[in-house]
Amino acid sequence: MPELAFTQDTTTNLKEVNNNFGTTGTEVTEKRKAKNLAKDLKTRLFSILLNSNSQHPSISLGPNMSAKLNLSISLTLEEAMEWSKSLDVLLADPCGLAAFRAFLKSEFSEENIDFWLVCEDYKKTKSSAKLDAKAQHIYTEFIKSDAPKQVNIDGNTRDLVSKSILLPTPACFEAAQRIIFSLMEKDSYPRFLKSDAYLNLINKAQGANRNS
Repeated sequence: MPELAFTQDTTTNLKEVNNNFGTTGTEVTEKRKAKNLAKDLKTRLFSILLNSNSQHPSISLGPNMSAKLNLSISLTLEEAMEWSKSLDVLLADPCGLAAFRAFLKSEFSEENIDFWLVCEDYKKTKSSAKLDAKAQHIYTEFIKSDAPKQVNIDGNTRDLVSKSILLPTPACFEAAQRIIFSLMEKDSYPRFLKSDAYLNLINKAQGANRNS
């Protein structure tokens, strides 16, 4: 099963909070700290997904993304169940996004979610100079015929994108992004909901809920 780990400083913070649990004095305080920790972990996870260490604006998906998928620390049963409502809901949750990408990686199709992520980042770009640089990078990485992470779009859409990036706008990749989202929604997402990875997360969350 694909797995996901957190950074070392996150683990350290988790240990510190766990050590403090024995001296908080009240269950309410403990639950509040646990909730704040969960929020912090999700924020860090989202940063891992979207942060870039390269000269091109893209996604840094390093070793952490192939490590242990063990999100039960910060995942409640209600949150895990929310993911089954729609792909939009799943991708809006940083933990859900990470879990889904780990699943796609196990199926060797992570280029779809990576493309969706860079398109989300691209649409928020304000600087025209950055817009041009990002458009060229996304086209080279995901769209052109020999792209290393080429996504599965039709020829007409591919041609449309190649023409639109000559004068880049925030909408350059919208048509292609819709196609890839639809592919994930109809194909990968239903399989994810039936996967051992997701069902194990549900079981762990249920166990944690019973023990709380």
